[in-house]
Amino acid sequence: MSAISNIKSNAEYKPSIWQTVTTLTLGFWLSVSLFLDWVIMPSLYLSGMMSQDGFASAGYSLFWNFNRIELLCASLVLTGVLVILNNQLRSAPKIVFLAILLLGISLADTYFLTPQMSAAGVSLSLFDSVAEIPAKMNLLHGFYWVLDLVKLMAGGVVLGWCWRQKV
Repeated sequence: MSAISNIKSNAEYKPSIWQTVTTLTLGFWLSVSLFLDWVIMPSLYLSGMMSQDGFASAGYSLFWNFNRIELLCASLVLTGVLVILNNQLRSAPKIVFLAILLLGISLADTYFLTPQMSAAGVSLSLFDSVAEIPAKMNLLHGFYWVLDLVKLMAGGVVLGWCWRQKV
């Protein structure tokens, strides 16, 4: 009877290190994204940040740091998904596509949206006050929110898939 209990105890599920890294990275990335979008930015906006002279440079430095962390997280997630699938010797093209999409969104945020929003918010005239939000800024914010919603949905799907994997 003890031989059966030994076999049973050795057959326990133990996740791979890449599954753990991918799950923790996605959890961290998505939670920080939600915190930034639903706590930090609304509180800065409601406190009158948009009417201050240095709001564009402050926003750029905040998002510059966050975007670099986001690129690192997206790279880790894509690597983790590819390693998990390689260890299982099977393919999941939808999950790989979503992981690549997450990296693409991070690249778009880092190298397109953040510089464009910063440039739209900077007043080049010393005599103009920053009284109104430029129309281009509203368009870029809308584009950012759409990409962020896609990022959260794709990240949630990949997180759920990674959570269910038995490697």
